[in-house]
Amino acid sequence: MNFGYYLRYVQWPWALPLIILLPIITAWLVRWGIRARRERLARLGTPSMIARLAPSIAQQRTSSAILRAGLATCLIAAAIAGPRWGVEQTVVKQQGVDVVLALDASLSMLATDERPSRLLAMKQEINRLRDLSPGDRFALLAFAGRSYILTPLTVDQSALDLYLQNLDPSIVGQGGSSLASALRQATNLLALNKSQGDKAIILMSDGEGFDNPDEVLSEAQRARQMGFTVISVGFGTQQGSTIPVIENRVVTQKRDENGNVVVTHYDPTLLKEIAAQAGGVFIDAATPDKAGKIRLALNNLHANPRSVVSGENLGIQYQWFLLGALFLLTLDTFLQTKRRRRRALAAAAATATMLMLTISCRGVPRDKAAITLYNAGTQLLRRDSLQQAIPPLTKAADTKDLEARHHSRFNLGLDYLVQGRRSKDSSDAKLDSALFRYKQILEVAVADSDARWNYELALRQKKGGGGGGGGGGGGGGGGGGGGKSQSPNPAPSPIQSQAPKPVPGMTPQQAEAVLNAAEDKETDVQGQHQKKNVPAPPRGKDW
Repeated sequence: MNFGYYLRYVQWPWALPLIILLPIITAWLVRWGIRARRERLARLGTPSMIARLAPSIAQQRTSSAILRAGLATCLIAAAIAGPRWGVEQTVVKQQGVDVVLALDASLSMLATDERPSRLLAMKQEINRLRDLSPGDRFALLAFAGRSYILTPLTVDQSALDLYLQNLDPSIVGQGGSSLASALRQATNLLALNKSQGDKAIILMSDGEGFDNPDEVLSEAQRARQMGFTVISVGFGTQQGSTIPVIENRVVTQKRDENGNVVVTHYDPTLLKEIAAQAGGVFIDAATPDKAGKIRLALNNLHANPRSVVSGENLGIQYQWFLLGALFLLTLDTFLQTKRRRRRALAAAAATATMLMLTISCRGVPRDKAAITLYNAGTQLLRRDSLQQAIPPLTKAADTKDLEARHHSRFNLGLDYLVQGRRSKDSSDAKLDSALFRYKQILEVAVADSDARWNYELALRQKKGGGGGGGGGGGGGGGGGGGGKSQSPNPAPSPIQSQAPKPVPGMTPQQAEAVLNAAEDKETDVQGQHQKKNVPAPPRGKDW
């Protein structure tokens, strides 16, 4: 038996022995106290006289008193251990800016003139910058011969860690160094974000670019015109270094098309011109604390206040055990009071208990209009009226009711996904709409495995792969409560026979692991395919 798995339901496992020790100690003390009291009373007179003088003590049952006291202390000890169930989110109010990290993932970043390599040194600086910027949102963009968005703007540290750990030249799949495409895509990504506050692009590279310098500077000027701050950061040395590559498990040196060993050099010229043209900041490769310099530059920007969900965890539910212990202690006190006061004490105890339960169980007001729209759209979705279901679900997707908004966005994405899978002419527009809705869900609920599964399915369908999975049951969107009566809570999931889902019999964790493995494999295949079919970069340089 895996006890470690069950310990996750307890906040303080060291307190679990108290559940046994405290009742035993309490039972012994209660028994000793009752016996000592009876011995003292026995010295005053005969048992019949004591029964008339102190009937509450003479008639007190030792076993029932011990049972109530022991059970009450057992509940108190369980509350001390901190039992946990359900899910709670920790929301933190923070201020920060939106930052796109444009990272050079070309072969030249494998050079070892910076220890352990330019690429690893860049990752270390990024991790230090993230530690210094807890309130900022980051997006990752990798570039070599072309640029590739790894993550949108997010505060999900685990996702950023995952993509940073796997960042290497094989991610992009096309050799060369195109600074222009990186600046262009980073600017477009920030332009799509409508949040208040300043935004920044941090370009990290060795400066060895093979594209047109005029095009690069034009993109830098465009970023400045849109109000974005550009910070260029250099890596490497001007003395340069060879590029180690692994072929057939043997480490060799990168060679050009003529068979000569390639020596890559850090070139700060273009990086300086980018910062100057964009009105930003240039940080040289020789700067010892690059992350600190970047943080100083970001401190001059206007931060945007936001609520950040720092994580989801099991909620501590100790209060229910304390309520049970309070009830037993109140009952014990009630049984020992005089007869004429029993009704008043019982009424007071009941009133206090009901008040506490009312306060603890008070609900949150719901948006009934949004729920009505959601139920109407879901009924249409269930009847396969996909076009008619879009308007009510779109309106419900903008409500402030978190639950109704989540389910409306999921079913709206499901509607677009089903249309995209069926359509042969305009499937890209439908699939883009499905991807947008599932992105909205994943930005708030990163752990939603059903939304992640359908997002991956839509992405593969758009690429032409067919999704790799057929129809199947719904993935958690929620159904409608049709008819004359409407429920304030969304009902169960619609069109169980059409919505994509994980393979039956698999847990969400297993399905997510299969998706990640398939995604890694697809990335490798695409990288190999791109290396074979993409035309050679200008002047034959692919590092």
